[in-house]
Amino acid sequence: MKEKILVIEDDVQISNFIMYTLENEGFSVKGVTKGREGLCHIKKEETDLVLLDLGLPDIDGMEVLREIRKDWEMPVIIVSARDQDREKADALDEGADDYLTKPFSTTELMARIRVALRHYNRMKRQQEPQKEETTYVNGGLFLDTEKHMVLKNGEEIHLSPLEYNLLLLFMKNQGKVLTYGYILKNVWGEWYGQDTQVLRTVMASTRRKIEDNPGKPKYILTEIGVGYRMKEQEVK
Repeated sequence: MKEKILVIEDDVQISNFIMYTLENEGFSVKGVTKGREGLCHIKKEETDLVLLDLGLPDIDGMEVLREIRKDWEMPVIIVSARDQDREKADALDEGADDYLTKPFSTTELMARIRVALRHYNRMKRQQEPQKEETTYVNGGLFLDTEKHMVLKNGEEIHLSPLEYNLLLLFMKNQGKVLTYGYILKNVWGEWYGQDTQVLRTVMASTRRKIEDNPGKPKYILTEIGVGYRMKEQEVK
């Protein structure tokens, strides 16, 4: 069955371009030009992914995002001309799965959609109660939570508690952009605030241990002004 994508975009030319691209890729696509219209559609029709513009004529796209996140878990990718780092971080913190800045290529759009749908489908399969995953793999990295052990290319590496918890967070969220605020909250705790300098320091020491070339990381990539993202494990 075709996966269903909702495009909430008030620019008709852009909307038609996106819909044409998605239909050619085999998706079932619905396009609307207003935020409230999009919310009504989600309530009535099963939706697997939402592409959401922020500058809508009736309500701001951020409000649409908040309303979606009250009741639904499907991926939401922001597609917007707003390119400020603060706006990107806010959208991700409010529950967006990704943020794509206009103009964009069809190749990049399709790659972001496939990653988001892959995560969503995996989450749906895992919703039945089951034992929490204890091992994580990404390229040459292997992390075992039961043994509290990290291997790089088969050799054990020793991480500090903060470095270990930081790496574990990324191994659990491969392919996702994690904002500075999200990382600080989940590794240091809600009380810590927004001191990104300590995060950068621990990230640097972690990269020195897991990367072959810390100056050109292949595992944990920097999303400038927003946070970090662990490159997703390639499926062979």
